[in-house]
Amino acid sequence: MSQNHQNLPAMSRPHLPVLLDEILELLDPRKGESYLDLTAGYGGHAQAVLEQTQNPKGAILIDRDEQAVEYLRKKFANGPVEIVHQDFLGVCQRLASKGRQFDMILADLGVSSPHLDQASRGFSINADGPLDMRMDSSQDLTAATIVNQWNEVEIAKILRDFGEEPKAARIARQIVAARPLNSTKDLAKIVAKNWRGFSRVHPATRTFQALRIAVNSELTQLEQSLPLIARLLTPGGRMALISFHSLEDRIVKRFLADNAAGSFDAELKLLTKKPVTASTNEIVSNPRARSAKLRAAAKIKTKRKE
Repeated sequence: MSQNHQNLPAMSRPHLPVLLDEILELLDPRKGESYLDLTAGYGGHAQAVLEQTQNPKGAILIDRDEQAVEYLRKKFANGPVEIVHQDFLGVCQRLASKGRQFDMILADLGVSSPHLDQASRGFSINADGPLDMRMDSSQDLTAATIVNQWNEVEIAKILRDFGEEPKAARIARQIVAARPLNSTKDLAKIVAKNWRGFSRVHPATRTFQALRIAVNSELTQLEQSLPLIARLLTPGGRMALISFHSLEDRIVKRFLADNAAGSFDAELKLLTKKPVTASTNEIVSNPRARSAKLRAAAKIKTKRKE
């Protein structure tokens, strides 16, 4: 496993893995164990886990972002870690069909710091760029497609369902009236007109979140993947999921509650009774961690008998 960061993309160096200490405590990596990272990003969590397992052959690192995959291949160039460029739902389906299982599975949901730092990716409200927002740049659907081609009712529904935006209908109407929109700056200006007064959060935050979720099918991917993740765990294996907004966390919380100990057919045992959040010290050094919520569970080794 290489720790040489020379010749790696400069934009990825500032990325810090959130809740790293808490992840290591809950996943409890042991020497020789296998590891599946469904959103490996820039490898911070993976590197820490593999340092403890010393089992790179038993690790698969997944990401749908080709820039992240390129980074991972360089970062782990000296070890036999399997790195896959694909969305995590597709990987879960393929691995489950083959009967694969892992001792630890991690999903760090949402966007990474490099996504936000690169204006050309179109995720950032604060840096002007194209209306893109694709995590996988090979897919066809972009934020520009939604903003410029979908009808007002469809846009309002996205803003309401995925952004919990109280002014969804008005913003959708103004987006349609202002077409064509070509940049993140154009979109942010339109949304900002609907809000007055001071706010710590940019008024377009909910709109950008909603578009990003729609472009990348984030909630659908998560809902369909969770049952597969449970199947992919070995008996006694641990799963950890980090979410960054209430919609994701609600899905994770409901799935874990529905499948955790308490019923005769329970498959999982909760390792976190409530979401684990970042310490004050971590938030100071890594502001992205402020909204992170970590939930974890272990697969029950033997099911109860009636």
